[in-house]
Amino acid sequence: MSKPDSSYPLKDRVLLITGASRGIGRAIALRAARAGARIAILAKTQTPHPHLPGTIETVAREVRDLGAQALPIATDIRDVEAIEAAVSRVVAEWGRLDILVNNASAIALGGLAEIPVKKLDLLWSVNARGTYACTRAALPHLRQAENPHVLVLAPPPSLDPRWFSGHLGYTLTKMGMSFCVLGLSRELAPKGIAVNALWPKTVIATQALTQLGGSIRPENCRTPEIVADAAVEILKQPARTTTGQFFIDETVLQEAGITDLDRYAVSPGARLLPDLFLPEFLDARDRKTESD
Repeated sequence: MSKPDSSYPLKDRVLLITGASRGIGRAIALRAARAGARIAILAKTQTPHPHLPGTIETVAREVRDLGAQALPIATDIRDVEAIEAAVSRVVAEWGRLDILVNNASAIALGGLAEIPVKKLDLLWSVNARGTYACTRAALPHLRQAENPHVLVLAPPPSLDPRWFSGHLGYTLTKMGMSFCVLGLSRELAPKGIAVNALWPKTVIATQALTQLGGSIRPENCRTPEIVADAAVEILKQPARTTTGQFFIDETVLQEAGITDLDRYAVSPGARLLPDLFLPEFLDARDRKTESD
């Protein structure tokens, strides 16, 4: 990736971010707000959750405290009509839509016996179907934007069976998001719309760690801010020449000249664990299995 093109700053750009009430979505919202963007915050959580921090309203307040404009919209991205209404509201409020960040994702790890079809339906409708539906709803407005981007929080695609074995349902739906990037980047390139993916090099300390049964400790993770900083670097790029890429957060920042990555560690100096969908994770898991 080339150095960010200063002719495409994020100031006054309109970003719609799904799953933005907490975690990586919230971090991207705040980082883009610091760059002067206007942020549409989409998520289901409108009132405080008994076990999870953050709502669309709390993030909207944080964005406004940074001097940026915020539009919180309670949206379940399993509902196509709700998505279309949210996009229409953003355009009615600000007259445009420049960037879509497909961040919303559901996670449930387990094998065939552990994940019932009803749970698979949830994973699919949020992850792969939600990415497709949100991008489709945004498309007419992205066509009118000066430097339109779609950024998907999805891993590099792979057919290695080790990724599918043991958590087939989740992998199917995350790879579904990745395949959306593969197909849409090619389809939308003639329209000048960039479609890229971003994925973390290491495990990120978010509420998703609770799904891992305590097997990963926060001190072996990085904070969501590393993904947010990498996202902004990508979104500054010229859309016509930066598309169809599967970016890794650490590499994006290093190529942008940001080499001090210790600031993103939950516990600087602690060992960092590779993310689930990277080869380093599989290799480490296989070595552990063999030693056991």
